[in-house]
Amino acid sequence: MGGPSTVEETHDFLKNLFSDNDLIPLPFQSILAPYIARRRTPMIEKQYADIGGGSPILRYTQIQGEGMAKLLDELHPDTAPHKPYVAFRYARPLTEETARQMKADGVTRAVAFTQYPQYSCSTTGSSLNEIYRRGKSGEFGQDISWSVIDRWGTHPGFIEAVAQNIEAALAKFPASTRSETVILFSAHSLPLSVVNRGDPYILEVSASVSAVMERLGQSNPYRLVWQSKVGPSKWMGPQTSDALKGLARLGKKQVILVPIAFTSDHIETLYELDLEYVKEARELGIETHRSESLNESPVFIRALADIAAEHLPYQMGLRCPGCVNATCGQQKDWFSRGGR
Repeated sequence: MGGPSTVEETHDFLKNLFSDNDLIPLPFQSILAPYIARRRTPMIEKQYADIGGGSPILRYTQIQGEGMAKLLDELHPDTAPHKPYVAFRYARPLTEETARQMKADGVTRAVAFTQYPQYSCSTTGSSLNEIYRRGKSGEFGQDISWSVIDRWGTHPGFIEAVAQNIEAALAKFPASTRSETVILFSAHSLPLSVVNRGDPYILEVSASVSAVMERLGQSNPYRLVWQSKVGPSKWMGPQTSDALKGLARLGKKQVILVPIAFTSDHIETLYELDLEYVKEARELGIETHRSESLNESPVFIRALADIAAEHLPYQMGLRCPGCVNATCGQQKDWFSRGGR
């Protein structure tokens, strides 16, 4: 999704987000999206101000991409040079800006590498739809060959990087009570209407959690919980906040929050987890620490290089059984033909 690098960019980010029918289908979207964005902008601007004046996601994504490309140059000189481009869905650099740059650079071979570890039609699907629309119209150039990395939530390098950060967080608790610490894996939630049409996100996040706990030797009690619900419709639960209240009621005193579906710090980690949920947990009498995001982790950056070097089509060709988005089918067909 990206994030506004400055507070002043917040409104445009929100307007782009609420205008995306793949992410948030709304009636009369062209009218409602600007209205909702205007209503929410003051509150979200304050949140970005509270975390330092904007989102750091672009900086971390650039660090990760540049580190990945450097490793690929060293490990796979036959396909060098490798160059990373960032194409955010709702914040600068937007896909259209990146397309112009790639065309100017004369790129002829590209890999669309989602930075959502787990696939959802609402997130990865929306970004690939945008690449498809602009690719089909020639905005990236006429002679460019595409392939896709659409999910990688159980890749051993990703799992190792997450597990190492959890171990560092666990070390903050006394050795005598460390094994009693509850690990709460928190992921961005989805509306149940999306889940019920066959979106694979819930299953794939669950698979990531299972792989991490296997790597940790099932060392602690754990649960998968969900955050960032928006609007009145029913979303996947339990919500992270409700889970913390429930753990307090059960007498649990130690918790680690793990951002399992985010690879870089941004508003959901720095504000929602750090400033809201950690504070709430401590008020409930629970000592709480957050596992660090992957950010500049060398283990994670090496994983990105390995994924890019070995990438396979995975589940790219299968639409959700309940899919009603015609663009999704056209996009998958377009990528299957290398962007032709």
